[in-house]
Parts: sequence; structure tokens; C-alpha cells
Amino acid sequence: MKVGLYFGSFNPIHHGHLIIAQHMVQNTDLDQVWFVVSPQNPLKPSAGLLNEFHRLFFIQLSIEQSHQLKVTDIEFRLPRPSFTVDTLTYLAEKYPQHRFAVIMGSDSFENLPRWKNYQHILSNYPIYVYRRPGHDVTDSYDGSQVEVQQAPMLEISATHIRNTIKAGKSIRYLVPDKVAEEIERNGYYKS
Repeated sequence: MKVGLYFGSFNPIHHGHLIIAQHMVQNTDLDQVWFVVSPQNPLKPSAGLLNEFHRLFFIQLSIEQSHQLKVTDIEFRLPRPSFTVDTLTYLAEKYPQHRFAVIMGSDSFENLPRWKNYQHILSNYPIYVYRRPGHDVTDSYDGSQVEVQQAPMLEISATHIRNTIKAGKSIRYLVPDKVAEEIERNGYYKS
């Protein structure tokens, strides 16, 4: 099976993330998309990051009706901060029956040279890039398997959602209903 790995903090997951994952599984040769919840992104500050188990649960609530979208806590058991190349190596050893690919936005693709052992990723894994506003894909890295997708884009971000909650406003329609209910019930992101 060919599995696309969609790495992120998902702090919290929102409809934009879900649309991208669904687009990738329907419009590429991927059989499944796995959300890989990153406990700590080495290129982002961890302040304001909700506990990884809560973020994992939000994704589980969001995709419980899907057979093609999965979530994994694999990075919870790996050294921190999480480096994509290490996660890929671990997954390839743990699941030799699967072929893995990486899903990323064009903004992350621009930063690829800052990633640990990015050449290894480019040489060994297909990369599916979805366009983000203001971030064109200008480098295809000769010899690599880079496929650019025109996924539908929603101009919402997890930062916007967290700021909306802090302002005491509704996040209805920005996140799945069950996620909004869980955030409200537990008072997440209010301070």
C-alpha cells in the first residue's frame, strides 16, 4: 500500500487540513493518508502547543468515519524534536509492506534545505506538494519525485483558530463539530 504522510502540529486540526488529506487520497496514487502528529516541530516554537495526546484525539474525532485517512502517534515514541527523516526511517523499518510518501505545503517545500538530511528524503521518497498562497514551487530538485497538486485551499490557520478562541469567539465551521465541542468543553486555547 502507498501511504502519504501528512506531518504537522495540528494545533488544532481544521477543515483545511482535512480537505488537503482527502484531496491527496482521491487525486493521487496514494491508498491512504496518515496524519503524523508532531509533538515538537524543530523549526517552530513549542509555546502554545496543546498536549500531543489532545491533538491526536482531535484528529481521531475528525476522521473516525474514514477508511483512507488515519492518524499515528509514532513521533510520540521517537526522540524530540521530531525530524522527518528519522520518522520515515522508523516507519520504513516497522512497515516494510508499505511505500511511504511525504505530503507538504509549498511553504514547507521552500524550507526543505533546512531539514535534517533533506537530500535523503528527496532521493528516497515521493513528495506531494500542495500550493500555498504566496509560495510558488520553483525548484523540482532534479532526480527527485516531486508532484505538485492543486488542492482546494481554505484561508484558515490553526493560529487564527487559537486567536479566535482567545478572543472569546466561535470556531464553528472552522473545525469539525466534535473538535469544537471538545475544545469548548475543556477550555483549550483560552489563555
